[in-house]
Amino acid sequence: MELKKNRPSLLLIGAIIGIINGLFGGGGGMICVPALIYLVYLPARKAHATAIVIILPLCIVSAIMYLCFFDIKLDITAFVGIGVLAGGIAGALLLKKIPNKVILIIFAVIMLAAGVKLII
Repeated sequence: MELKKNRPSLLLIGAIIGIINGLFGGGGGMICVPALIYLVYLPARKAHATAIVIILPLCIVSAIMYLCFFDIKLDITAFVGIGVLAGGIAGALLLKKIPNKVILIIFAVIMLAAGVKLII
């Protein structure tokens, strides 16, 4: 995908991801990764890494909005946050070692499981 020609498409993808992340407090990456793979044609590893960088500022903005307008349990947030940081580091290191095909399979299984759980 040539960047100059496709800026409007990329902005639209970004807007959709932002709306989903803002609306649900997360989940933008579940849309971002497939969009980067199937619409932008990035390999799975690059799509996942790029999605993380895209989602980071979005999560910061969403977190500020939630802190301002909702009752957040900061004690729970602190402990879960420590686990998230450790898991994020471990996941990033694993991403470098796992083949693209395996990454796609793992991602698909997680998305499928999440979808089934929402229905049940």
